[in-house]
Amino acid sequence: MKQSGNTILITGGASGIGKELAARFHALGNAVIVAGRRQSALDAVVAEHPGMVGYALDLADKDAVTAFAATVTAAHPGVNILVNNAGIMGFEDLARSGDSTEAEAAVTTNLLGPIRLTNALTDHLASQPDAAIINVTSGLAFVPLLAAPTYSATKAALHSYTVSLREVLKGKIEVIELAPPAVQTGLTPGQSTRPGYMPLDDFMTEVMALFAQTPTPPEILVERVRFLRFAEREGRFDATLTALNDFATKAREGQS
Repeated sequence: MKQSGNTILITGGASGIGKELAARFHALGNAVIVAGRRQSALDAVVAEHPGMVGYALDLADKDAVTAFAATVTAAHPGVNILVNNAGIMGFEDLARSGDSTEAEAAVTTNLLGPIRLTNALTDHLASQPDAAIINVTSGLAFVPLLAAPTYSATKAALHSYTVSLREVLKGKIEVIELAPPAVQTGLTPGQSTRPGYMPLDDFMTEVMALFAQTPTPPEILVERVRFLRFAEREGRFDATLTALNDFATKAREGQS
């Protein structure tokens, strides 16, 4: 992927990994467009980085996604990179019946949202030089967090979708998967300071070094996520499932 001179659209760009990706890509000399649910949060990001542009977008609204794609490409015809980063994570107890509203919202935002936006932008991206799609999944796509089964499932599905997309778009659009480990962000309550999670700045420094490689790896995997990514291939899935969930439970309890 070309490192500068792009016009990059990043969903979920007002906080966490999306915000940091926006800042780092902007600093490299790219035009950056951030999208998210709250215009006020986007405005704050844009104020920190003159030249960025922010658009409110509700990925749960199918018609809004289609309209947004048309608006962005008309206003910024040079858009050549899409980063599907927006995501939500909730905790569930599968051992009992309960309200599935949060689970359904996760499917809509984490999976249908990227599929809809990618579909709306594919023809435009294919017409641009140095086009790329970056899908942000998770280490939990490969080994699930039992307390967040729907989130884990949406990321596994997005991984599979990305594999298909990469093959179908080969030679037209570069398709890259970024799979973070547990990172200190605001994704869930208390996560931004949770012990044992990877500091966001450290994560981003390693990520940007991987993006700078030539050629860019099809999967951006920092060292901390590789134990999840390759657990099944290396014949240690069950042990990794246990270790991951024991660690996550203790980390959350340590902040309760």
